[in-house]
Amino acid sequence: MRIKADTDVCIGAGMCVLTAPKVFDQSEEDGTVLLLEPEPSADQEAAVRRAVQVCPSGALSVS
Repeated sequence: MRIKADTDVCIGAGMCVLTAPKVFDQSEEDGTVLLLEPEPSADQEAAVRRAVQVCPSGALSVS
């Protein structure tokens, strides 16, 4: 699994951080998403997929 985060689309809602804090963080500058683990381990897969679903701006995707 590989995560793509589009910071131009991100609105800084922070749902990703709340859902998968080991994988996502927020920039201190503007609050946009930061990827801590672009290729997270298998045990993080469910949380990452949930974060993609709950992202209000659609800035996250997985492949």
